[in-house]
Amino acid sequence: MKIAVYGDFCLDSYWIMDERGSEVSIETGLQAQAVTRHYYTPGGAANVVANLSALKPAGIRVIGTIGDDMQGRELRSQLENLGAETTALFIQKEHFNTYSYLKRIIDGKEEPRIDFGVYNERSDETDQKLLAAIEQALQESDALIFNQQVTGSINNEHFIDQANALFARYSDKIVMLDSRHFNDRFENTYLKCNDREIASLNGELVNPGDNVPITEVKKYGRAVYEKYKKPVFVTCGERGIIAFDQTGAREVHGIQLKSKLDTVGAGDTAISAITLCLAAGFPSVEAATFGNFAAAVTVQKLYTTGTANAREILSVSQDPDFIYNADLAENERSAVFLQDTEVELCEPGVLEKLGQIRYAVFDHDGTISSLRQGWEEIMEPVMMKAILGDHYNTIDANAFHKVLGQVKEFIHKTTGIQTIYQMEGLVNLVREAGYVPEQDILDKFQYKALYNDGLMEMVIKRMEKLAAGELGQEDYTMKGAVAFLQELKERGVTMYLASGTDAEDVKHEAEMLGYAHLFDGGIYGALKDYTKFSKKMIIEKIIKDNNLNGNELAVFGDGPDEIREGRRAGGIAVGITSNEVQRFGHNPAKRPRLVKAGAHLLIPDFSQYKKLITLLFQENVKYADA
Repeated sequence: MKIAVYGDFCLDSYWIMDERGSEVSIETGLQAQAVTRHYYTPGGAANVVANLSALKPAGIRVIGTIGDDMQGRELRSQLENLGAETTALFIQKEHFNTYSYLKRIIDGKEEPRIDFGVYNERSDETDQKLLAAIEQALQESDALIFNQQVTGSINNEHFIDQANALFARYSDKIVMLDSRHFNDRFENTYLKCNDREIASLNGELVNPGDNVPITEVKKYGRAVYEKYKKPVFVTCGERGIIAFDQTGAREVHGIQLKSKLDTVGAGDTAISAITLCLAAGFPSVEAATFGNFAAAVTVQKLYTTGTANAREILSVSQDPDFIYNADLAENERSAVFLQDTEVELCEPGVLEKLGQIRYAVFDHDGTISSLRQGWEEIMEPVMMKAILGDHYNTIDANAFHKVLGQVKEFIHKTTGIQTIYQMEGLVNLVREAGYVPEQDILDKFQYKALYNDGLMEMVIKRMEKLAAGELGQEDYTMKGAVAFLQELKERGVTMYLASGTDAEDVKHEAEMLGYAHLFDGGIYGALKDYTKFSKKMIIEKIIKDNNLNGNELAVFGDGPDEIREGRRAGGIAVGITSNEVQRFGHNPAKRPRLVKAGAHLLIPDFSQYKKLITLLFQENVKYADA
């Protein structure tokens, strides 16, 4: 495909500052600031070009304006190195500086930006050159991306009128519009915008940072499509992309990513990938799906407006962890409960799948057992001391709480996965933070040993009380859990226990608590060769070995990992929002992550196990008031 890009071509400048090299100027007496490293990347429409280039189209043509300055020369050079044809990148010598954004990074944090080109005024002569180049591109290219991001970059009213005249004349061509300030002024274009912009196009006032509910986005997107009859693509952050065309509104789920994210430039990645797919003849929903995967690549690239190549997109598209019902996850007031129960119905369509359950997989800790309740409080200080090293007791409060927030978020996202993978993530956190010298960073096995030492000290004390008869099964299990297991056993359900905890520990704890014999399918946990076990592997093996349809399997857990894998396999995913301290009742902190992981149903505990059995096996169920 041959793609043309019109827009505001910018240069992003990154200066990595290091105060250790700073000195006081002899001439001025002022503190100098030292730059340890600096680099420059394409920004604005130039980043669109970079993203196109990463996917290797047949040709890229740029149409825009730069100043007669150092930044302009660097930008042209970078665009040409990306394989773009730059004869329509016009230099305006007066009243125009190349758009450039200087970003200083201090201790990993971006300081307030320094902007060049804010007061540019494009001349009529430049506009006419641009319009002529746009027409040539409409004649010779497969698609045109029309990208406008800078306030005031279109300063002549007749430029919009003349561009619209061209788009009407070539109305059969793909013109993908992405304009921060003029989306409502252009016609005969496809549209890529975000959820707030689509609301604004429908006359709604939306504050920066607000999330527009998906139901509203679908209404607004449909209205814009019906007005112009050209496909519309609305990006909704972690909630994914919604595509609108003659087939209706098609939702592409967002992707759950566990690493630290930088969303700068994700929109440029999406529009590049979507436009290439459309030019190649793919339907809107497939283009949106591809754009969604591409954006998931770039948001994981920090401190740069990154790109996504074919290998990276294929990698992130392999068994992605989708985000489901993001609006419902963040708004518990929208919860819908089945009549006379504490069962929250997250996915109404699941009701048609119930009644066929023959196999069940259970997570252990927080789902059935509370023996390890409080593991987060042990992992958190282990991670903090690992990340901060010798700075743990001396670092200032702001920096300490910043790291603490990152640790809490990481634990929140990784609940339910094998400990070794959490420790693998910890190694990355230690390295990224930069407080610990490289030679002093431990490996994932060493960090796991430190964590396990603290955890097992707590667990052993509880096991001793259990063995001594000072506390019983009911003191270390979730309300109704064992009775529910027995009900499933009576109905001939084959049950499996699968935990991220080490296998021998899981088996021992289940035996001590008196229900190991109920898991006739087997008890599984983490192995020394951690690559040989995962909840995904267990679930896939059950389905393959027993030739199951998805709805013959139910998965129960309080962590997103097992819920996500149950959903992926087509099973019935039941999330447990357990309050592990009191062993019954709802923990609101668990609900959002379980909903996003794809839970069909949510329960706080198993105290209503008889009603749950009736629901799952469709025994005289009434849904009238659901």
